[in-house]
Amino acid sequence: MYQRSKPQRGPLPVAPRGDSPVSIIGAGIAGAWQALLFAQAGHHVTLHERSDEAMMLSTSHWAGGMLAPYCESEIAEPIISRLGLRALDLWRRELPDTPFNGSLVVAHSRDRNDFERFARLTSDHRRLDAKALAELEPSLEGRFRDALFFADEGHVEPRRVLPKLHERIIAAGGTIKFNSEPAPADLEGLVIDCRGLSARDTQPELRGVKGELILIETDEIKLARPVRLIHPRWPLYVIPREDNLFMLGATSIESEDTGVSVRSALELLGAAYAVHPAFAEARILEFGSGLRPAFPDNLPRIAIDKKHVTVNGLYRHGFLIAPALAELTLNYVERGQIDNEVMRCV
Repeated sequence: MYQRSKPQRGPLPVAPRGDSPVSIIGAGIAGAWQALLFAQAGHHVTLHERSDEAMMLSTSHWAGGMLAPYCESEIAEPIISRLGLRALDLWRRELPDTPFNGSLVVAHSRDRNDFERFARLTSDHRRLDAKALAELEPSLEGRFRDALFFADEGHVEPRRVLPKLHERIIAAGGTIKFNSEPAPADLEGLVIDCRGLSARDTQPELRGVKGELILIETDEIKLARPVRLIHPRWPLYVIPREDNLFMLGATSIESEDTGVSVRSALELLGAAYAVHPAFAEARILEFGSGLRPAFPDNLPRIAIDKKHVTVNGLYRHGFLIAPALAELTLNYVERGQIDNEVMRCV
């Protein structure tokens, strides 16, 4: 197992419990977890969000919500797995009803080599034959000759889980101000900047990576867990939602255009059909896309400048690693502990 470097001690705590206020900008998944852990620790937290309660302007609104550190290890750096594994514990602790039904990886015969490569590059999975796959997901009976089952992974529905996190912030004594977009310099006390791409005024190296999704509805298929279909260009997955809904995602395109291309729509819909032909009769409810904030190395970063902390660059791993990043920020603020892989002082 990959081990992180030994934590170092930094400056003295910058916002002792109960003293100066803590202002967090951005109520998406990164900011929500920061606000929750700081409020629970006894800090006077105010969470600012530029959009209203529907969070339509937040990248998190368009996210898949995959909690899949083992699957992501195929292409992600070890730090993502390390943060993701810790985050799974925090999801279980704070939201114990989070579905941890595992995830499945499947492939058709033409992509067999890529499937075997995926198996070699990942861990903590069990190979299922066709019979075992059908027992686990009856809707997939006869569809694939085998699958990889990552039993410890989970998923959340972003548009349902964000309101739950916001409720827990308020219950812990925090305040949320929607339709509020202050500049970090205008706030007193400790400021934690979780604005995503809007933070390019202080972090110009950020770029947007487009992720597209399609929301469909059908009662002909039942899935208890996400199904990832091996694809030669990017991971394509079918994620079950409540009320017979499924999310199809997600492309990863180096573009800051927010539309959904015909090519992407065809590939996403084709992926669903390849998982099960009954998806052909599903009703399309929504096309959408979000811009994931990413640094050139696609790794997250906590930048510290006295009482101004910026948490950004979560890329395609926002829901997976946000809880762990919030814990690191809290550990720094209260104890001066620095994680050398993630944090940098500026």
